[in-house]
Amino acid sequence: MKKIIPKAGQESVWDYPRPPKLEATRKTLRVEAFGQIVAHTNRGFRILETSHPPTYYFPIDDVNLDLLVPVANKRSFCEFKGVATYWNFQFGEHFIPNVAWSYPQPSPNYSLLTGCLAFYPSRFDACYVDDEKVTAQAGDFYGGWITEDIVGPFKGEAGTWGW
Repeated sequence: MKKIIPKAGQESVWDYPRPPKLEATRKTLRVEAFGQIVAHTNRGFRILETSHPPTYYFPIDDVNLDLLVPVANKRSFCEFKGVATYWNFQFGEHFIPNVAWSYPQPSPNYSLLTGCLAFYPSRFDACYVDDEKVTAQAGDFYGGWITEDIVGPFKGEAGTWGW
């Protein structure tokens, strides 16, 4: 693994902290599937964690909950943020499992995530930061959003679990 040196205007995920940093972003974030706007905000948050592209969180008021269904029996645990719950996408005959997650009662350092959802960009037709279509972080576990202003290498590819 060799760190990519960021150019002017870029961030390296290797400069992100651990534990992760939570920060507000005023960038316009959008999630689309089957011609539907699933979520759209300029009041989001992003989590910055060493070796990971940012994950973006949308206030629930900026999410089309008519397209999402809570998953009753799926939970995971993050040592920093707490217990996550998951959401499925449902639009007519279109169903995509486990497209989003949320922390209903996050740990105190991440309390701003209460009432927010994050989306796996790999499971949607398109996700955008401002008007840039993002590339999904590799692997099925992480939900990072890769844009041209973020450089890696990124955890998630085969052989990166031990980083």
